[in-house]
Amino acid sequence: MDKAIGGYFELELRGGEHYHKGALCLNSARSCLEYILRVRQYKKVHIPYYTCEIVKQPFDLLSIPYEFYRIDKDLEPVSLPNLKNDEAFLYTNYFGLKQDCVERLAAHYGKQLIVDNAQAFFAKHIDSIDTFYSPRKFFGVPDGGYLYIDVFWGNDMPQSVSYDRMTHLLKRIDLGAEAGYGDFKKIDEALGQQPIMQMSKLTEAILAAIDYEKVCRTRKMNFQMLDTALDKTNLLHFEVDDKWVPMVYPYLTDNCSLKQKLIENKIFVATYWPNVVDWCKEEDWEYKLAQQACFLPVDQRYGEEEMKRILNVLRK
Repeated sequence: MDKAIGGYFELELRGGEHYHKGALCLNSARSCLEYILRVRQYKKVHIPYYTCEIVKQPFDLLSIPYEFYRIDKDLEPVSLPNLKNDEAFLYTNYFGLKQDCVERLAAHYGKQLIVDNAQAFFAKHIDSIDTFYSPRKFFGVPDGGYLYIDVFWGNDMPQSVSYDRMTHLLKRIDLGAEAGYGDFKKIDEALGQQPIMQMSKLTEAILAAIDYEKVCRTRKMNFQMLDTALDKTNLLHFEVDDKWVPMVYPYLTDNCSLKQKLIENKIFVATYWPNVVDWCKEEDWEYKLAQQACFLPVDQRYGEEEMKRILNVLRK
């Protein structure tokens, strides 16, 4: 059918290109992982304790066994298991800061590595390594996922429709962050129940309109400002690399009340991830990360003024 001409106006977005131009465009990062598991038909996958509970969903759906592994204080695997030919190792590029580790694991495991770049939108994928991304972690989009893989599923995938998942994004503009949070949670839960689909036209249009160079520049600048001020008190340490484009600034101290203090001052910091507390013991490193780490916003909406505000609250 020919596209309509005239009539009422639609949402106007700057034309452009996707950042991940060579990837499959799917409806979520969870769908990307399910796609990998379906086409590779692994008999077992090693996954980190320190991960989102939604990662388990495709394994449960497809009845694929998984085994947890631990990470150390550098957010890297404590040990590397020997894999059988029908097994894989899933690693998370934590907060967009662990590309060097990804590259070492790719050299070690080759095509048996799965890279979860949900928190590392700008990390370059490595040829022949199955890799997926979640644009929702970095931009105001209702859904979406990018997947790099060299084996393709024969099934025709319907295209997602996402206009009805925009309410939290629109409410935040009109009414403020708190007003849209309930919608955000409902949408987040509903996405986890969707089958594999192609990315919606709306999400594609929004992602093609983003100034990615500006996003990268702003995130790096904000991260560097926080790291300069907080590095000496942070139990996590990073050798800042210009090729990183971070999702957040992870700040870990022994102050268990710091997260609540930030939230009370309307600095909203996520918990990565609440389920980890149920999976691990209190003395485990992953438990401490989930309970005490503050993941400070450094994204493209903010600049020097907001970073100073965050630092002032931390210093009170």
